[in-house]
Amino acid sequence: MDISLSQAVRLKEHGIDVPLLDGTTAYFNNYWLRDNCPTSFDSQTRERTYDIFHEAEAPMPAQVRISDGVLEIEWAGSSHKTRHPLAFLAKYANGTPRHDPADLPRRAWYSDHYPDIARFSQPALLADKTLVAKWIEAMLVEGVAIITDMPDSNQGLDDLAKLIGHIRPTFFGEYFDVKTHIKPTNLAYTAKALEMHTDTPAEDVAPGVQFLHCRANSVKGGANLFLDGVAVANDLRKEFPEDFKLLSETDIPYYCEHDHYDMRSRQRVIELDAHGEVSGLTISQHMADIFDLPQEFLDAYYPAFCRFGRMLQSDKYLMRFRLEATECIVFDNHRIVHGRSAYSATEGDRYLRGCYTDRGEMRSTYRALVSEGRFKG
Repeated sequence: MDISLSQAVRLKEHGIDVPLLDGTTAYFNNYWLRDNCPTSFDSQTRERTYDIFHEAEAPMPAQVRISDGVLEIEWAGSSHKTRHPLAFLAKYANGTPRHDPADLPRRAWYSDHYPDIARFSQPALLADKTLVAKWIEAMLVEGVAIITDMPDSNQGLDDLAKLIGHIRPTFFGEYFDVKTHIKPTNLAYTAKALEMHTDTPAEDVAPGVQFLHCRANSVKGGANLFLDGVAVANDLRKEFPEDFKLLSETDIPYYCEHDHYDMRSRQRVIELDAHGEVSGLTISQHMADIFDLPQEFLDAYYPAFCRFGRMLQSDKYLMRFRLEATECIVFDNHRIVHGRSAYSATEGDRYLRGCYTDRGEMRSTYRALVSEGRFKG
């Protein structure tokens, strides 16, 4: 028994003061201690099986001691005993969120980034999960990667996307084909220039990760235009903080309407994460609905909105390149703003097949690949 530590344990009205191994003392609530007893979790499903809602009275310790670096609690009114290692308790002593290996700092990039884009071979990714982790890390840090050696097949894209997560349908379906349509329902399905945008802003939650697999590209023109929304928004925050405040705090309407659908949502142009850092954008001028905001408010909002829109067309940020057959560009649809220059549809062929997965599932896959987790033996 750790006699000195046991003597330092103090029972309080709603919890226990526990001496930790580093010499500090931390307070832990009785409900929390009982709720998170190691026996509360099923070893196979890894889900909590103990239901604290069934406790008629607040849990109260009858006896408490520390033995071999473990806090041992015998609960009053039951024979149940809880054993919490002090090292485990130390992780929750300050009420800080559990470490997340997928919460990586973003690295902003500018127009000269194309040679440095992370590149991975599709067959190599299918064969090596460590490469998948590196691919996802590039997506989390820079928001974009190019996959090479793609087979000229629908299955090739399907196999690639499922390395990150499940295919995420939109109101366009599970997949979409970017080529010239006779009766287009979207500007992407024409040969016209496509303004800088993020995809499907009219959905309640737009899909997080976009895949564009180039199957053919022999037309004249049609350059891909990509930029890092984090870089642009961070610069706006420095140079025009009032504009940044308006765009990061105001919900504006988006729509996508045709004969058989009428999608509507309200989104903020600049998205912030839990740390207050820019996590991405939702922007699409051709899918922005009529602003139904007070007209006096628009006196300030429109100039900020337009200033930011002009920044999204600046050579400082725009990366111009040509996606070739056998390549697939994968990017964060809430961060990377993309577009296309016009091309000639009278000669050659241009065909990109696309789909989406979710950012949350991508982060989940990354955590499973790089960490042992709490329940793995």
